[in-house]
Amino acid sequence: MNRETTQFWLEDRLFRGLLALALALPYRWRVPLMGWLMRRLIGPLAGYRCRALENLALVWPDRPAAERQRIASAALDNAGRTLIENYSTADLRALGRRTRAEGPGVAALDRARAEGRPVILVTGHFGNYEAARATLVAQGCDIGGLYRPMRNPFFNAHYVQTMEAFGGPVFPQGRAGTAGFVRHLKSGGQLVLLFDQRAPGVWQDFLGHPVETALSAPQLALRYGADLIPFYATRQADGLSFRVELEAPIPHSTAEEMVLAMNRSLEARVIATPGQWFWVHRRWKNAPEQG
Repeated sequence: MNRETTQFWLEDRLFRGLLALALALPYRWRVPLMGWLMRRLIGPLAGYRCRALENLALVWPDRPAAERQRIASAALDNAGRTLIENYSTADLRALGRRTRAEGPGVAALDRARAEGRPVILVTGHFGNYEAARATLVAQGCDIGGLYRPMRNPFFNAHYVQTMEAFGGPVFPQGRAGTAGFVRHLKSGGQLVLLFDQRAPGVWQDFLGHPVETALSAPQLALRYGADLIPFYATRQADGLSFRVELEAPIPHSTAEEMVLAMNRSLEARVIATPGQWFWVHRRWKNAPEQG
């Protein structure tokens, strides 16, 4: 193995060891433990806390520093909980069976399924979207997803397995993955797309600053007559359960207008409960200067 491969292997071994220790604990203990570890140890050491605070200072410079610190801590805690939840397949699927989706998008999803029409479910790194997927799969949906392969191939292998375990096919970004993704959509399936990471697309305002958002979700919806439904799984006060909500479908118009509606939907969620969004992404990197 070359140096980089060796480093990837060692990082994966360390991560697997941490997972094994956490998974040996009861679910109600392992989830808050991983939240604590991410908040107090992993996040600060990996630079995630600094990045979250930089983003918070950009977006809300007038808020007290102590408040921005609390939001960053909550975001790291949610990220740690989400990580171990997504590796706790049986427990998260059981939680999904006990949770009922709500909101106007539920009826729209049911109609589309009954009519054999495709649905694209869009969301961000907010709460835990896999909890929402587990809930919908438990209610009979066959939800596929498109993912960005990890740089570490050893980590990527078990990362993909966790996504597949919740039901529905998953496809890597790229020509082959997109082809499978489209076939699933054309067959009347449901697909999940996360749209809150930097990707070539259109520049729009998000939380007061320009971000670039891919046009792929609305373009696919327009091309194949799919409903475009924002959905969220918001973590509740107990730290373990979720409120799963499907918003009303975004009306078909232009791809740019539909992306704007997607960004406004997520923006409202972040403003309402900022500690549940993944502030560590470089969401505003390379943004054009504002005049």
